Amino acid sequence: MLPHRIQFRGIERTLKAFLNTYNRRNRRKTMKKIGFIGVGIMGKSMVKNLMKAGFELHIYARTKSKVNDVIEEGAIFHETIGECVRASEAVITMVGFPQDVEEVYFDEGNIMDQAEKGMYLIDMTTTSPMISKKIYEEGKKKGVHVVDAPVTGGDTGAKAGTLSILVGGNKEDYEACMPLFEAMGTNINYQGEAGCGQHAKMVNQIMIAGTMSGLCEALSYAKAKDLDCETVLKSVATGAAGSKQLDFFGEKILHGDYTPGFFMKHFIKDMKIALIEANQCELDLDVLSQTLANYEVLEAEGYGDLGTQALIKYYEEGYNEEIIED
Repeated sequence: MLPHRIQFRGIERTLKAFLNTYNRRNRRKTMKKIGFIGVGIMGKSMVKNLMKAGFELHIYARTKSKVNDVIEEGAIFHETIGECVRASEAVITMVGFPQDVEEVYFDEGNIMDQAEKGMYLIDMTTTSPMISKKIYEEGKKKGVHVVDAPVTGGDTGAKAGTLSILVGGNKEDYEACMPLFEAMGTNINYQGEAGCGQHAKMVNQIMIAGTMSGLCEALSYAKAKDLDCETVLKSVATGAAGSKQLDFFGEKILHGDYTPGFFMKHFIKDMKIALIEANQCELDLDVLSQTLANYEVLEAEGYGDLGTQALIKYYEEGYNEEIIED
């Protein structure tokens, strides 16, 4: 009798796998109406790429005039978050700060109030892992699928549809949302349970903090020693010190271009989250702590709406002249 039991179990596993695949494919086919809340610098490009992929986009923004361009391209505007959610089968959020995430999900009449059983909620904001877990647990009570899916790649990656997307939550939900992710990014990876997407994003932000600090300190040194910064950058870019941060921001720094692909104030928020999480596991991150302190000096001087590359201004104060090519 034992071989028959083994055979039956094998058939049962095969049938279960087939049904799971079938259900995921059906969810992919039916998830066409997508709500998008937080249509900012990166959000606009993400909305446009979703529409290019054939999704019907329903959007909410506090100021309608700021999203007229995506409305003209076919996005459907809603006056309230609740209206946007009710019109959608899945909702993506891409807002600024943790308090914004809590507001759009938990304030009366907003996402959790309006989300129906079976709906998918995808928070692509970089926020606290604790908030991601809270949204997941509340969604679970309502029969709503929740994933945290912060991104990296900046406005350039958002425009090109090449974002890296770091996903936390149930793996089945990650797979069901893959068509949405594939419309916005190319490097899409499942990180683990709810909140793990945010933890992985903190790893990214810690790396950026150290790299940007190193880049700005190095350029400050080059200027202090009367080197030609353009030549120095060209020389080191293909060596061991080469990095995407150097490739993308080096020239911008030299030419005083502080246009935000990612706001300094949002990066400060991310570094604070990373330090809180690090402190909870008694981990000292000295470079991150100092980088945050340097950025906070600049924010206090009114530079919070500049791009992260404006960190060079902190070092300019020390040398009393700008590292900008004439």
